[in-house]
Amino acid sequence: MPTPERTSLDEIITAAREILEADGLDRLTMQAVAERVGVRAPSLYKRVRNREALISLVAKATVEDLGAQLHAVPRTADPRADLAELARAFRSFAHARPAGYRLILGWTPEAVPTDTDMLTEASAPVLEVTAELAGPDQALNAARLFTAWGNGFISMELAGAFNLGGDVEAAFEYGITRLAEAIRQ
Repeated sequence: MPTPERTSLDEIITAAREILEADGLDRLTMQAVAERVGVRAPSLYKRVRNREALISLVAKATVEDLGAQLHAVPRTADPRADLAELARAFRSFAHARPAGYRLILGWTPEAVPTDTDMLTEASAPVLEVTAELAGPDQALNAARLFTAWGNGFISMELAGAFNLGGDVEAAFEYGITRLAEAIRQ
């Protein structure tokens, strides 16, 4: 097994995220991560204090990735179209990393500390577009509405809760179009 010096914090976090997505939060243990990176579990404690700290690092990396995906959405002259693209990016992220998504959106029984500055940075594109649509005084309220609607829709979708038939994709597009219209001042 490699010595702890050969195992970086980035490798540990990457392994933990892979375990989270493949096996779920319950199986995200220090032992599982140690096996994945090829060290003994006690060696991990030189880089990560405990499982709670590991989960916090995974949540932080997940928020950073979500923020990067939202920041990568190109802006246009139409904030309604921009909001729709942000919604699609948000949804795409959730489908690509459902367990990480659940972790950062508070679906877990374990409390995951959040870094307000990091969340602010990740959500900046949404706040910018909602400020254009609703005005600066209502941007935060509009961003919360957007996030709550998106999370509700995605939560139901990931849970397989849309059981009445119909086209879920069309329903998503319908919802984001109506939401953008409602937010527009």
